[in-house]
Amino acid sequence: MNKILARRPLLASPVLASLLAVGALFGGAAYAQDTQPIDRIAAVVDEDVILKTELDRALANILNQYAGRSEQLPPRDVLERQMLERLILVKIQVAQALGTGVRVGDAEIEQAIAGIANSNRISVDQLRQQVVRDGSSFTDFRNSVRDELLIQRLRQRFAQTRVSVSDAEIDAALATQANSGTQYHLAHILIALPDGATPEQIATAQKKVDGVKALIDKGEMDFNAAAVRYSDSPNALEGGDLGWRGMDEIPAAFAELMRKMSPGQVTEPLRGASGFQLLKLVEVRDASQSAPKMVTQYHARHILIRTNDQTSDAQAKAKADTLRARLAGGAKFEDVVKESSEDLTSQTKGGDLGWFMQDEFGPEFGGAVGALADNEISAPVRTQAGYHIVQRLGTRQSDVSDQSKRAQVQETIGRRKLEEEWNRFLREKRGEAYVDFRVGKGSEQNNPPAEPAKPATSGG
Repeated sequence: MNKILARRPLLASPVLASLLAVGALFGGAAYAQDTQPIDRIAAVVDEDVILKTELDRALANILNQYAGRSEQLPPRDVLERQMLERLILVKIQVAQALGTGVRVGDAEIEQAIAGIANSNRISVDQLRQQVVRDGSSFTDFRNSVRDELLIQRLRQRFAQTRVSVSDAEIDAALATQANSGTQYHLAHILIALPDGATPEQIATAQKKVDGVKALIDKGEMDFNAAAVRYSDSPNALEGGDLGWRGMDEIPAAFAELMRKMSPGQVTEPLRGASGFQLLKLVEVRDASQSAPKMVTQYHARHILIRTNDQTSDAQAKAKADTLRARLAGGAKFEDVVKESSEDLTSQTKGGDLGWFMQDEFGPEFGGAVGALADNEISAPVRTQAGYHIVQRLGTRQSDVSDQSKRAQVQETIGRRKLEEEWNRFLREKRGEAYVDFRVGKGSEQNNPPAEPAKPATSGG
């Protein structure tokens, strides 16, 4: 079902998942209110820079999140390097997004900010006051929202062009699920290796992962703390948590191991495409009854006016308002579709989108359809694709168990594939980038050390 109005991408992570809690971004109020440090450059990334204040703000946020648990964090210099690497990856991804034509309009940013405020159960004005009170400017906050949207859009485009899931893969996964509805809560520690690693690099990584495993086995450090301190994975500061995964989301090389493990167990070091890993089985649950049975489906048609490099947000909105006025004046919907809609797939059907579940085209579109009465026509609705004028034609209750299961399996397989491909893509881009460190131990070199921290005991 490849419609011009793209159904939710294969792996569309929730919008601004990392921005949903204001405190997670700007929790370090004490840092900013004590002194105002002189701003200087922490690192140069290609043609962009990371300011020392950006790095300090990120460090303050992490220290705030780990208040009372600071012993789980690595030494200050290692933590600073981890946060600097995160900021470097953000700069690289934003530059890649802009360089490939990804754009985010002002209206989308404002909509995302309103969503963040709503998620925190405060108004936008209250959000603005809290951001300033916590030591940042609202302009910086707005720019961070923009960057997150750009990265999300880049990731979605990457998923659509690089990741595919075949019917055969879905059928095989469904056959496996028929015998087991088990899901596994996993965590991991990654000791990364570059592509084409030398024997010396492999030996160093092997020694390091063995040392980390020895620390865990001896009880000198728990798994989460070891992940924070030693893992090279982007989720290191979250304790390496990978969340709940079905068997179809676990690489085949590791799946059989999971079946044989008990909660709390940690694997021996495993060599994978990215380097050496330690996997921990945290919990196991039966999710065989989790799929919904009956859902509400909507039948609707629409007119789409796209926003792109040639059509600004304001121009698209003005055109959509004009078309909506024509409909209010008695123009036939199918005639306006034929003349003006830029969804070429549905245009030949009078704009008809068929039957779909509410959020199948995204939350903004789904919310508009759900708010309409049958045969009612909406005001212009803004989504990632542009502005839509929607007419709801009907609703029905439908049993979509099989369809839902297939979609869920496609999503989970796609998530696993995207994670592997995206991480490889980021490693490539990080390796290609010019990075000049201006702070910390690595300020004299262009790339981070192969072994940023060694286990504190003789195990490694």
